[in-house]
Amino acid sequence: MNKIIYALALGVFGVATSEFCVIGILPVLAKTFGVSIDTAGWLMSGFALTVALCGPFITTLTKNINRKTILLLVLATFVLSNVLSAFATDFNVLLISRIIPAVFYPAFWAIALTLAMKQVAPKEAPRAIAVVMTGLSISTVVGVPLTTYFADLFDWKASFIIAGLINLLAFFSLLFAVPSTPVEKTKSTKQDFSILKQPLVWVNYGYILLMIAGMFATYSYLADYFTQITKMNGAQVSLMLLLFGAAGILGNWLVGKVISRNVQIGFRYFPIALIVVELLAYFFGTWFAPMTLIIMIWGFVHTAGFLIGNTRGVYQIPQHTLEFTNSFVPSFFNLGVTFGTMAAGWVIKFSNVHYIIWVSILFLGGAFALSFVKANLKIESDEAQNMDDVRQLKQA
Repeated sequence: MNKIIYALALGVFGVATSEFCVIGILPVLAKTFGVSIDTAGWLMSGFALTVALCGPFITTLTKNINRKTILLLVLATFVLSNVLSAFATDFNVLLISRIIPAVFYPAFWAIALTLAMKQVAPKEAPRAIAVVMTGLSISTVVGVPLTTYFADLFDWKASFIIAGLINLLAFFSLLFAVPSTPVEKTKSTKQDFSILKQPLVWVNYGYILLMIAGMFATYSYLADYFTQITKMNGAQVSLMLLLFGAAGILGNWLVGKVISRNVQIGFRYFPIALIVVELLAYFFGTWFAPMTLIIMIWGFVHTAGFLIGNTRGVYQIPQHTLEFTNSFVPSFFNLGVTFGTMAAGWVIKFSNVHYIIWVSILFLGGAFALSFVKANLKIESDEAQNMDDVRQLKQA
């Protein structure tokens, strides 16, 4: 794996930390701005919904711009957003500050994943994705706990300042490590959208949506779950998030090796594994010691879902459509975040945070069921030149 892929992983670490940094401080933000916890959840779901709506359009609008330039502009936007968030005077200002970078966020993901995959042979694409997605894992093991810790040490504003500094570091890493990447040739929008006629594409996207909704129905409110159910204080929540993320790095690495050999294993059994872990959290969530072990298992399983989702998004997709197809992946990822966060927030509002586990299980069960749906890619005659790409991806 070359330095470009690792620089892209650092960029993912930066943007993911910015997206998820509110998870560890959501109860604090709700109290500070005088809103309910489900309203504060819009700091996650509002960001995610914006990404979902803007995904394919922002990537299409920028498809003729140098890819490195786009990556740098997106990171610069995240730096600015975190500064504005740190100085927000009320909840609406904070929400708007969060939404600004979400508009451009999908372009970063589509370009980063596609650029990483193009650095290796098609059969090594899952490993390249795994390395880039390690940045996401590290955001949970370092980024989220670190921003939560500084918020507990100083105040909530410190969380956004740290996130901004991480994005600034990622900006300079990409500036020096990634070469100029001009667009090879302009493709028609009609050619891009033709891939959406394939049933396989929508099965992939549907799986992603249900799986991510199941993951974030609980993950978005993890700090509140630890606080209300396990009765942890701020420092203990930071430690639990650290354990959660540390186990996630190992899970991401191991699952990357497994699905490089057989992707169907990951697609089929990940939802079941996460359901089992969350059931353990439901029944033993009130006990501190058992929850410490459960949290590590939870993190090990949960974080692998990001890799599985991204791999599913390009499963059996021709290489010439990768960037366009990848532009929809963050949309369905974040639709999943939106649906999961909103559904769980509704349960919290009318019941108790303990019951968000069942919301998660419902979504994950849907993903498991969809893993049995088979859909083949049909190639039109005028796309015969891309058959080698399809064969290589199927072999991978």
